[in-house]
Amino acid sequence: MHVAQKLSNKKDFTPRRAYLCTLYDEEKSVIDEAIVIYFKSPNSFTGEDIVEFQCHGGLIVADMVLNEVLKNGVRLANPGEFSKRAFLNGKIDLSRAEAISKLIETKSVDAAKILARQLKGELQDFVNQVRDDLVEILAFVEVNIDYAEEDLPKDLMKQIEQRLSNLIVLLKKSYDGSKAREGLIEGFRVCIVGKPNVGKSSLLNSLLNYDRAIISDIAGTTRDTIEEEVRIGTHLIKIVDTAGIRESDDAIEKIGIQRSKDAINSSDIVIAIFDNSREEDSEDRAIIKMLEESKSDKKIIKLLNKIDLDSKFDRDLLDDYLEISAKKDSGRLIEKLKEILDANNMDDSLMLTSKRQMTSVEKTYKEIEMSKTVLNEGELELFAFHLNEAIREISLITKNFDRDEILDKMFGSFCLGK
Repeated sequence: MHVAQKLSNKKDFTPRRAYLCTLYDEEKSVIDEAIVIYFKSPNSFTGEDIVEFQCHGGLIVADMVLNEVLKNGVRLANPGEFSKRAFLNGKIDLSRAEAISKLIETKSVDAAKILARQLKGELQDFVNQVRDDLVEILAFVEVNIDYAEEDLPKDLMKQIEQRLSNLIVLLKKSYDGSKAREGLIEGFRVCIVGKPNVGKSSLLNSLLNYDRAIISDIAGTTRDTIEEEVRIGTHLIKIVDTAGIRESDDAIEKIGIQRSKDAINSSDIVIAIFDNSREEDSEDRAIIKMLEESKSDKKIIKLLNKIDLDSKFDRDLLDDYLEISAKKDSGRLIEKLKEILDANNMDDSLMLTSKRQMTSVEKTYKEIEMSKTVLNEGELELFAFHLNEAIREISLITKNFDRDEILDKMFGSFCLGK
């Protein structure tokens, strides 16, 4: 591919200056007029020389430009290759690389805001703070092991223990807060449960605003879970409509019922529906018991459906429930869902956005807890081992742990070995 004659090679471009150029194919036919910018190493996203073509929109023009570029000895980038090169060249750390990947895929406004903060280095700063504290503490202890004859503060161990306690509180707060808000990134799972024919499918169709599930008076119409996505306010939620929970001898229906129970356990929010027009029975009581036995951190919304019909259900069995008519209006439920979802995003505290980050933080504070135990027993070498493991784990979020940091702290802070 050729550009305008005045700009025939790289040396004709001033780095980071935009040029309006005419692009030609091999036959010297005009392809497009485009903005061309040359980014000289190391001042580019990947840290390498990059030329950027900003052509007109649409698939055809971009495809023609790409085809001409490929004819001139370049190749298509592999998935994630630009971010990988940026990481290998020290332009971004692992936390920013993960944020880029998730930001491209996210469908949630709240997730986009969180990931944008990570792109600015919020998580990297957090990890660096924890690493620096751990490295400094480890340097204190290794000095104590290797240079026992030197004068060290008498209250050194007490200081170390307090600093470790502070780190555990900080890490646990980040872990627990991120766990509670996990759905902000991937989408909250909302499960609709109830016995057959209480209005689960009607509610799903109402929330989606179209007929996704079959509605029938025949019990057991839904025999498997149905999953759909819908936006509530700024949040993306995954709604799971489950098979009616009841005792059944039908083999296929039994599988669907078991999947319903599994869906309850894996959901962030459970919507339990009860039929106002029918008297309560053993199946209703079994569902109430199942809700009581579910995880304590799970949000549960109890709905008394079909309130437009004569009331026969014993309302004393339910506490803090909403009355609705799923076929007519689900507005009250939507407001309740929005209230619960918004409560998960009330502050701008740090959030871990991947299983890998969560695992590293969890292992880090557990290693610190073990280090505190052996410190109290005077086992300094074992203490140093657990602290090294903690540093290695927290470092996995952004970069590898460099052992030389310990030496720098030891000899830089204490001026030993003069």
